[in-house]
Amino acid sequence: MKTLPISAAGFGDSAAGIRVYIANRPPMAEYAGLAAVQPLHSGETELINQACGNGWRKVFNVYAKLLFALDTKQFAFTQHAGSWQQYRDHYLLQAGSNTALVFGTPDLQPAKEVVHIMAGRTYAKALLENGLAAQLSWLNNEFAVDKHHRLLVCPYFDYRQLNNEKLAYLAQLIKALDEAQ
Repeated sequence: MKTLPISAAGFGDSAAGIRVYIANRPPMAEYAGLAAVQPLHSGETELINQACGNGWRKVFNVYAKLLFALDTKQFAFTQHAGSWQQYRDHYLLQAGSNTALVFGTPDLQPAKEVVHIMAGRTYAKALLENGLAAQLSWLNNEFAVDKHHRLLVCPYFDYRQLNNEKLAYLAQLIKALDEAQ
């Protein structure tokens, strides 16, 4: 089964297998008219951090930390860099990275190569109210899963909301999606 390209705006690899969805985009003029997923270039995450503040640094850091928490038998992210920091700086959301950060509604065409992660319960609930065709099973107050669509809901990508313990739990949920197939 071929991975479908992402139809919403965002950063990263348009055929990414790990797709994280968040409600907002960096408030920068160069991204205001973004209509598709575009790869970032080396150093661009740092430029976004400098222009937009600590909130975006947390998003990028938590994303890279999650990739390094994933099962290395399923995902090869750790083969590209020696640490999550190096991965964040040199590979995350770049062309061919297999990662995307999307500022829109997930296209939930089932594909065994894609994991959809919605960052934030409030964002997920708003998308459901607006017609997102997902059947979420809430595992607790913060995490939900739709196994058919390979969709997970987790806390927002922030250290306080998605701490190391919760990141490990999210990595286990991702592993369980692959084991269920």
